[in-house]
Amino acid sequence: MTENRDMNELDGLTALIIEPHAGMRSTIHNMLTMCGLSKIDHVGSSNQAVKHLGVKPYDLILCEYALEGGQDGQQLLEDVRHHKLMPLSTMFFMVTAEGDYGKVVSAAELGPTDYILKPFTADLLLERIARGLERRNALLPVYELMEAGNQREAIAACVEGEARHPRYLVDFMRLRAELHMFLGEPAEAEPIYRQLVEKKAIAWARLGLAKTLFLRERYDEARDMLEDLVESNANFVDAYDWLARTHEAIGALDAAQAVLTEAVAVSPHAVRRLRKLGETALEAGDHDTAEKILKQVVSKAKYSEFKDPQDHVRLVQTLVRKGDPVQAAAVIRDLDKSMAFQKHTPLCSAIASSLVHEYTGNEARLAESLTTALAASRDAPDLRPDIKLELARTCIENGMEEGAAEVVRDVMRNAQNGAAVARAMAVFEKAGQAEMAQKLAMESRQQVVDLVATGAAKAKSGDYKAAVVLMQEAATKLPDNPQVVFNAALAILKCLDHDGWDERLGQQAIGHIAGVRRLDPVNPKLPALAGLHQQILKKYDKSPRVKKAG
Repeated sequence: MTENRDMNELDGLTALIIEPHAGMRSTIHNMLTMCGLSKIDHVGSSNQAVKHLGVKPYDLILCEYALEGGQDGQQLLEDVRHHKLMPLSTMFFMVTAEGDYGKVVSAAELGPTDYILKPFTADLLLERIARGLERRNALLPVYELMEAGNQREAIAACVEGEARHPRYLVDFMRLRAELHMFLGEPAEAEPIYRQLVEKKAIAWARLGLAKTLFLRERYDEARDMLEDLVESNANFVDAYDWLARTHEAIGALDAAQAVLTEAVAVSPHAVRRLRKLGETALEAGDHDTAEKILKQVVSKAKYSEFKDPQDHVRLVQTLVRKGDPVQAAAVIRDLDKSMAFQKHTPLCSAIASSLVHEYTGNEARLAESLTTALAASRDAPDLRPDIKLELARTCIENGMEEGAAEVVRDVMRNAQNGAAVARAMAVFEKAGQAEMAQKLAMESRQQVVDLVATGAAKAKSGDYKAAVVLMQEAATKLPDNPQVVFNAALAILKCLDHDGWDERLGQQAIGHIAGVRRLDPVNPKLPALAGLHQQILKKYDKSPRVKKAG
């Protein structure tokens, strides 16, 4: 490939430079211009980058690893991928000093397209971008099918790509394994990961193999594999995360907390990991660790695009349990001031205030806070269940059983699984009301069954639009109930099949199917649901036009 051809291929590509130092931003901008790019934006911080990525996609991102403000480039990449702010086809290059390279390259499962070591020349940059572009062009047919929700054809495209582009065999095999995992088929993904491990003992392939075991509840095997992985690769933070999840799944909270503590020592600025450690310590009753970690979460998240007022509630919970209402009240003042315009701030402030007033015995203020919190919680289906259950506990222990029953019923209806229902039941059981716990569980279960049956009956009678309205409303109120989300997706697909294509409903169907995958990844009905979706896309000629790679 000649240099001129390289530059012609780059013409028209959009680029984002993420670099805290103005002089270096200018240097990289000039290099990209020399490489033939003209559509270039640049930002100085991770928050500015998140704002830009929320507005438009980029073909190419050049990100400095050593960002300022407590977050490095790898953590920004994890956040961007976690919140789906970047298309699969975006090339992400990490710019790093040679001294950091060893640490960076082994840090995470989700690596960038490539690393560029400083100092570098325009020629080297052009070579790396050309190499990344060649790889992207080979993988593009798979990316397009994945983003269109056509995972089955994406798997077939991977098999074809493996034959056409042997140079990218490992990339295609990895995507094929991830697609099987996405489709809830860990048994199909396992042999692919095993093949990859045999080809080369790649850390992410061993992690993928452990995940296939975890999803099939083979926790002991997953734990052994993950322990071996973190022992042999001390910087691989994703392996720590999955090891902690495995300990948590078998009820070993102390072990989960210990693993997360090690992960945080390796990666001290990742807010999501810190938050998980704080929550685990709080649940395990280690209030000293919970306080220390949750203070860090509140401090680090305050200036982040992903801040969450629920972090303040957990910190208040911890401080009250430690007998420190004065500091807890200061945290609530900080919440009201620093997150005044955040969703759920009034609700979180009321729940946190109720905990302080309960501790200090201020009954009038307690009743006022609980009344405010109960009213606001009705419009907060996405508030974390553990925080809602803390509200229910406060209600039940302070003579507001009806309010507690309403909250618990809501949590049960929206429960992801039986374990979540059991946690909700425990609120009444611990208050000596096991009978009420059973009654609420039965009522909640029946309400969901009746709701789904009503939607199915409307569809059966031919009133597909009414079925969609009913199930969409239900999914909005119960976004974590896999049965409800599944039936919302089914209602939309049946409506599209019988009443004709509607672009808005087509997008909502994709969202609900993704919701089922998140909530119940090994649901045996998922393949049939995804198959119906693909049939409908083909019926209305909405399947993506995939370019054949050269």
